[in-house]
Amino acid sequence: MTAAPPRLTAVTDGWTLTHRTLMHWARRPAQVVLGLLFPVMTVLMFGYLFGGAMLVPGGGDYREFLLPGMYAMTMVFGLETTFTGIATDAAKGITDRFRSLPMASSAVVTGRCAADMLHAALGLAVMIACGLAVGWHWHHGAGRALAAVALLLLLRFALLWAGIYLGLTATGPESVVAVQVLVWPLGFLSDIFAAPATMPGWLGAIAGWNPLSATVSAARELFGNPGWAEDTWPARHALPLAVAWPLLITAVFLPLSVRRYRRLGR
Repeated sequence: MTAAPPRLTAVTDGWTLTHRTLMHWARRPAQVVLGLLFPVMTVLMFGYLFGGAMLVPGGGDYREFLLPGMYAMTMVFGLETTFTGIATDAAKGITDRFRSLPMASSAVVTGRCAADMLHAALGLAVMIACGLAVGWHWHHGAGRALAAVALLLLLRFALLWAGIYLGLTATGPESVVAVQVLVWPLGFLSDIFAAPATMPGWLGAIAGWNPLSATVSAARELFGNPGWAEDTWPARHALPLAVAWPLLITAVFLPLSVRRYRRLGR
């Protein structure tokens, strides 16, 4: 019998592990549903509890201003899901068991990547449905709206590799607290809720150059939603930065993840 080509084997093994993750989620639907509802609750809280006190640049609708930022926050918070899944498998010895099987060495990483991207796409679809329900709309056509969605998923893809690497280096899933310490400042130290110009100079510079700020600003522009309209270099070049930052993050963490996986147990 002729052996399957290495590339076909890698794809098949990767899909097998993707299917494994999806089946785990199917057996625990409550956990998945709660994860999807958390950002929806955040939208309702900020949009209705605090929205009346918020001033939108140019006098636009606050929820139209808020939603692109919340879409991006959902992509960022997905890093915790990736980290927990990878760290749990590593702590239980499941990753080592996979390494001992006659399967493609890339399957564990690519399988998790594919499953988490499917989860991210579902979460983004739920958020967009929530946005439409509360009065958010895109105004520059379906093509530009799809481009904004692609930028959001590109950010998730980049942060996914950061989550894989951190999960492989963690001592266990309980280390997710350390990841939260990184994720929450990344989310709030951006232009989602406040203009960088209103912050102290050094803090505003960090917020302006935050990869999340680039994606949010570019998404607002593509959706046709109001933004801060700041005259800074990162603000004027948000669209190319929204592509460059995720590519840079991926270029750093993808090889680190592969190297770390190969060195497990040594």
